[in-house]
Amino acid sequence: MSHRRNPRTLLTPAMHSVLDRMTRANQVTLHALTPVQARIAYEVGAGFLEITSPALQRVEDFNIPARDGYGVPVRLYAASAEKLPVLVYFHGGGFTIGSIATHDVLCRTLSHQAHCAVLSVAYRLAPEHQFPVAHDDAWDAVQWVADHGASLGLDSGRLAVGGDSAGGTLAAACALQARDVGLPLALQLLFYPGCTAHQDTASHKTFAHGFMLEEPHIRYFFDHYIPTLTDRDDWRFAPLNAPDVEGVAPAWFGLAECDPLVDEGVAYADKLRAAAVPVDLEIYRGVVHGFAMMGRAIAEARRAHLDAARALQHAFQTTTSSHTHHD
Repeated sequence: MSHRRNPRTLLTPAMHSVLDRMTRANQVTLHALTPVQARIAYEVGAGFLEITSPALQRVEDFNIPARDGYGVPVRLYAASAEKLPVLVYFHGGGFTIGSIATHDVLCRTLSHQAHCAVLSVAYRLAPEHQFPVAHDDAWDAVQWVADHGASLGLDSGRLAVGGDSAGGTLAAACALQARDVGLPLALQLLFYPGCTAHQDTASHKTFAHGFMLEEPHIRYFFDHYIPTLTDRDDWRFAPLNAPDVEGVAPAWFGLAECDPLVDEGVAYADKLRAAAVPVDLEIYRGVVHGFAMMGRAIAEARRAHLDAARALQHAFQTTTSSHTHHD
């Protein structure tokens, strides 16, 4: 998308006003903070534009074991006491910030609207834990749910992965790993995922400044998580680099038009389609990266929740529950 005119003119009036309010609030930009400070700042601001949180029948916190014995904190949401299919969800935050708490409303909303269980995963963050720890934690969580979900009363034979931003990267990479080990997934639900090794698409230039996720933020996050540039070519960080995507789970993409990551999301959707993977791609016009957590102010966020929930319901309905265990 080459916009000769000012790309700010693409924004919806509501999105414009949210960004203006943020500019006026004049908070210290995240990349000027230490990672610990940035996590606190993000946590404080996270719920500010969220819709009212739906009440759910079941919300439980526990840990699941990672390969190195670390207990990965997770939160399970379930809309009812039935045996529900499960979405394993990874929060965004550039692999550096974000938590179960920051994405609580989004996960509750998906559980409520899709009538499924959602397991939100607090994978370890950078710079304390660098690539590929986040990916390994994410994949260990998916495998754990596949193997042990039934003990929680879940229909783990109907399993999906999802996430936003960096969490979308983790979900896409887990879908590739699931394909490699023969673990069937109903869907990969990807809100504006990072997909490329290097930030060199046109949208990275067009939307580098003034659209929420700015170029210095991206550099800040990635320098903490994956400082070695050659590592960035690894498909676990850049799913677009996967040598082959044939046979991965069907995908739903919810992209933001005014987002540095929009072009790579479209490119990954195209790569999946070219391999005959079913793809449902929505580009929400006039909104920025992170819009899905702004439902109080941004109508497109509420629409995206419903679209994502519908995609999940459809995927779970068309997947017959398989209770075959994998290695």
